[in-house]
This record gives sequence, structure tokens and C-alpha cells, in this order.
Amino acid sequence: MQGAETVEVNQEKVACEGGGGALGHPKVYLNMRGKGAIDCPYCSKHFVLKKD
Repeated sequence: MQGAETVEVNQEKVACEGGGGALGHPKVYLNMRGKGAIDCPYCSKHFVLKKD
């Protein structure tokens, strides 16, 4: 997954719009459900739950 952005988040539920304004993708809501990380199926942005 080289080149994909990694974003640390505080919640298991996140939203991704792909960035880039009109060049982004439709807004999608992603739920890690205890996994600790998830990738956006459109842009491969990697969301990681911050450790306490």
C-alpha cells in the first residue's frame, strides 16, 4: 500500500471523501469494529485508531 495516506483517528467510525474537492470520491462511512484500522475502498486512505 505504498503512497496511501495514513490518518490517526480517535473513533472507530470515520468518514472519507477522498480529498481534492471535485476530484475526490463520494463520502463513505467506515467502521473499524474493533479492528483498529481500516482502508477506504475508493482511495486506499489508511485510518488507524490512536492508542490511549
